[in-house]
Amino acid sequence: MPEGKPCCTPPRDHSDPNTKKSCLLRSPDAGSDKGMTMVKKGMFSMGAEGPECWSGDGEGPVHQVSLEDYFIDQTSVTNESFSTFVDATGYQSEAERFGWSFVFHNQIPKAHFKRLSFDRAFGVEWWAKVEGASWKKPGGPGTNIRKIMNHPVVHISWHDAEAFCHWAGKRLPTEAEWECAARSGKEGSTYPWGDELSPGGKHRCNIWQGQFPKKDLGADGYRGTAPARSFPANDFGLYNMMGNTWDWVADWFDPHYYTQSPLRDPGGPVSGTEKVIRGGSFLCHESYCNRYRNSARSKVSPDSTTCHLGFRCALSPAGEGAESLS
Repeated sequence: MPEGKPCCTPPRDHSDPNTKKSCLLRSPDAGSDKGMTMVKKGMFSMGAEGPECWSGDGEGPVHQVSLEDYFIDQTSVTNESFSTFVDATGYQSEAERFGWSFVFHNQIPKAHFKRLSFDRAFGVEWWAKVEGASWKKPGGPGTNIRKIMNHPVVHISWHDAEAFCHWAGKRLPTEAEWECAARSGKEGSTYPWGDELSPGGKHRCNIWQGQFPKKDLGADGYRGTAPARSFPANDFGLYNMMGNTWDWVADWFDPHYYTQSPLRDPGGPVSGTEKVIRGGSFLCHESYCNRYRNSARSKVSPDSTTCHLGFRCALSPAGEGAESLS
């Protein structure tokens, strides 16, 4: 079992209640299951206990979970979808209200690189607090999203994701729903497609290749985010459940929760200070953070925002719709 506490997603130093902002408006299409897949009710084995699990993450014990029907987005929410939300509501993201967000060093334009102060609070030197970085400017000043509207939106806090979900008439998936969807019926598998990271030598997700954190070879085709529908979908028709960008889920984090979680529709601890994130990102590498696995979990404060953190939505069914899979 790996030791230590690798900084997959740096947290903000403190929370400011003035940056939290709800959205009371609703989309005309609120509650629509378009672009979602129904996961039929059933039971699955959640968690892992192998040597690949990080101590302190609480990936085990493996336990049975029973879930009711639910819908989940086939892709992470994209820049295009988030732009539609902002245009309709005037919503300002938490990164915009704070005035800065965390950006990984290789995502920052070279023209701005030397003027930045890198944060060393986590024992690493590859994250920078970049003034002006937000979902609109993912690399900070000098960057924009005009040519990546089909990529996952990033620099999104848990509160931002909740606001979008409310507008869309949806919600964030629970951690159990997320893992069940990622496994797509493959009990005990390491990845959504099986146990081999690159079957037949083919890349199945957007993660770091090369020497971390200095050189990303981009052998999978990307050195940053990839389009939301990149790589083959899993057996439930879901894209990029591993790598690309982390997904926020609804649950508070507790490393001991699996020892006491209920069998039916677990919703996580009743309170906490950090929210669970799932799936890993384009910055994950086996030498530092191998959390691009079905059972892997990490956590960060709900107001935190980075260049590799996004979300996808879930929906409790009110009737018929979307493609149904069991």
